[in-house]
Amino acid sequence: MMFATLNGATLHYRFRAGQGRAVVFLNSLGTDFRIWDAVIDQLPAETPVLCIDKRGHGLSDGNDITMPNLVGDVAALMDHTGLTSALVCGVSVGGLIAQGLATTRPDLVSGLVLCCTGAKIGDAAMWNTRISAVQTDGIGAMAPAILERWFSAQFRAEQPTALAIYRNMLARTTANGYAAVCATLRDTDSTAATRTITVPTHCIAGSADLSTPPDLVRALSALIQGATFEVIADCGHLPCIEAPKTVAQAINAVHKRIQ
Repeated sequence: MMFATLNGATLHYRFRAGQGRAVVFLNSLGTDFRIWDAVIDQLPAETPVLCIDKRGHGLSDGNDITMPNLVGDVAALMDHTGLTSALVCGVSVGGLIAQGLATTRPDLVSGLVLCCTGAKIGDAAMWNTRISAVQTDGIGAMAPAILERWFSAQFRAEQPTALAIYRNMLARTTANGYAAVCATLRDTDSTAATRTITVPTHCIAGSADLSTPPDLVRALSALIQGATFEVIADCGHLPCIEAPKTVAQAINAVHKRIQ
């Protein structure tokens, strides 16, 4: 396991050294960086890869969770591992962190793949309800509804073992970490800053995503000059799990554009 104390927090990460431009993966609310494993398996073996458990998730610290700190953690870890001009791939809140990294540390980002995310996700009422529920009842009680948003009906029916594993991943997230990231999502609107992004960007939506529907992701792509957009049929909120080959193909395509 790899750990580093940076930006005021001890962070758990995985780094695979290699040759060429690195790919940095940023995960979603209630997950850790293992959600990217099947995508990474589809990339060339020599591609450098960096994954991080954001604050409040996985084995990373859960203190001082704000969007500036989540972005700053990625920047500090990229500086720590010597990475610049990477292709950054984020899903959900990871996509918001990726947008923030591109606008505050453009030296670190040469391309983006933004999955099931937006410049602003949800509204204050929705997030406040979610925060209250997790603080009162715990994540376990919320898990069935969250899994319905994460995965398509077909995946839930055909992959019961995988579904159980991802439910366990979700349930092991601390209530405080989950609630703090919900509050960060509630308070983040990157619309103005995201309009300034000029690096090659590809946006991916899932047709069965109940958390960030295709129209939200399409609106995000419209903010970014030259961004491309696709919808994966019969896919929920986590295409890195349901459609890893498609995500890897998108990464490889953007990778070629920025060589």
